[in-house]
Amino acid sequence: MSSRANPKVAVLLGGPSSEREVSLSSGRECAAALRDEGFQVTEVDAGPDLAQVLTALAPDVVFNALHGRWGEDGCVQGLLEWLGLPYTHSGVLASALAMDKERTKQVYRAAGLPVVESCLADKSEIEARHVMAPPYVVKPYNEGSSVGVYLVQEGANSPPRLAAEMPETLMVEAYVPGRELTTTVMGDRALTVTDILTEGWYDYDAKYKAGGSRHVLPAEIPQEIFDACLDYALRAHQALGCRGTSRTDFRWDERKGLAGLVLLETNTQPGMTPTSLVPEQAQLFGYSFGQFCRWLVEDASCNR
Repeated sequence: MSSRANPKVAVLLGGPSSEREVSLSSGRECAAALRDEGFQVTEVDAGPDLAQVLTALAPDVVFNALHGRWGEDGCVQGLLEWLGLPYTHSGVLASALAMDKERTKQVYRAAGLPVVESCLADKSEIEARHVMAPPYVVKPYNEGSSVGVYLVQEGANSPPRLAAEMPETLMVEAYVPGRELTTTVMGDRALTVTDILTEGWYDYDAKYKAGGSRHVLPAEIPQEIFDACLDYALRAHQALGCRGTSRTDFRWDERKGLAGLVLLETNTQPGMTPTSLVPEQAQLFGYSFGQFCRWLVEDASCNR
């Protein structure tokens, strides 16, 4: 990052993905916090002319607040590397790996981390028959924020009818009952564990709408499970090659003890909204929202 007294920061937000609205919210929150921290901030709604816009702005640092495809999958990271602009969060390879849930699981397995059974299947096949015995989950393998997630209940007679906008290739994953846990990694440290409580499925609304879920942190779970979440999240972050901050999500079937804890995915661009999990965990360790955004800017670099 530049040594200027008040560096110029371009905050990337919006973009063309299905998570545009969440990114706009995240980006605006981060931009406001960085202004309060003394940075010169320009908000940039990422479009096809992004390279030209950033070249004209010539920021010292790019704060990536994009979510979903293009912003989270290595595409914009590659552009920023090409332009030689230091940026926050993970680099090209880690972003691409973590966005692809099937390849993420391959990395997890190679690192000795526990995952649940899953496979990739064509949309037509999923609608024609049960690809695996219910209960199972159907979701895009390269999207985030629980956009287009279907839960097929145990005993379901027929396979799911999927929305027309769902992609042609999808992930089918065995459903793990129990609790939704998540852990933030900041730099080289796993922070804490949040227990996410909802009335039903932890979907898009539960994640992003006020009151959609309740966060208990530190999670009130056995120490063995708590410690395992911290260990697994840090190992996942390192195995994928993540930088800056990441958030790894778990399911825990309490009936099975440690054997019931599995990793679902690692988010390289975790949400930064008022209801987001990562800023809450950072706050528990003494970082205000502004200080956390500042830390991300100061951590920014190329060749990530």
